[in-house]
Amino acid sequence: MRIDAHHHLWDLAVRDQPWTRDLPTLRRSFTAADLRPALDRNAVDATVVVQTIAVPEETPELLALAAQDPHIRAVVGWTSLTDPGIADRLAELREGPGGSALVGVRHGIQDEADPDWAARPEVRRGIAAVGAAGLVYDLLVRPDQLAAAVRTVRELPDIRFVLDHAGNPVVGTDTLEPWTALLTELADCPNVAVKLSGLVTRTGPAPADDLRPYADVLLSTIGPHHLMYGSDWPVCLLAAGYDDVLSVAETLTDQLSAAERESVFGTTAARWYGIESAAAGEPPAGTTV
Repeated sequence: MRIDAHHHLWDLAVRDQPWTRDLPTLRRSFTAADLRPALDRNAVDATVVVQTIAVPEETPELLALAAQDPHIRAVVGWTSLTDPGIADRLAELREGPGGSALVGVRHGIQDEADPDWAARPEVRRGIAAVGAAGLVYDLLVRPDQLAAAVRTVRELPDIRFVLDHAGNPVVGTDTLEPWTALLTELADCPNVAVKLSGLVTRTGPAPADDLRPYADVLLSTIGPHHLMYGSDWPVCLLAAGYDDVLSVAETLTDQLSAAERESVFGTTAARWYGIESAAAGEPPAGTTV
């Protein structure tokens, strides 16, 4: 399978997305039907849709979409990590329509002022509950929160993590060296995968050239078998269309073997999120860490 491991959907008629108010390109609804032509055009077999805002109503809606759309094979949703009843909330989501598509949970840590928010005891308890439910925890952090995220991954070795957008490095600045050091530390953790996603919006007119040093670090530290491609559509439209984003990712991985490229563009996401092959009807080998 070819998998897009990170995209979003929203309907402004159902719920506002306040973060788009100053972003005219994104200030409209984006549906599965809008995305489908790009997926078909690029032979993308399956996708992972990811939450956008921290409200309990959104995740059931995304799960319902997964139950209806053959492309959406997995959902990374939201629930409050600090809710003492988080285990019950996760069970309720899994018992609802499309609940079998729930593969992970994410909270926008990047919106929290505290750079060590992920290290708070009540947050750690919530992440542990996510892991106990057999789900992945997606980490969405700012650069100043990446060190705390790395500590969280190291200190919770039984939880499977995915680092979204490679930790959101500030491309084209003098931050490559400290980011590389943290990614090198993260690479020692077998319980984490990293998304090659959400980076084109941080580049100039030549995104592949701008991102080459970062991709080289990811491939040499994390490696292709713990790296997964995501379009970050429609947020990517701030800088490039779906086809262009995929083309950049293919360029950045052009030195890999065929098997390694299959990992980046499908196998890693299938294994990490437990996405079954539609053809085989069975989960890929090694769905646990």
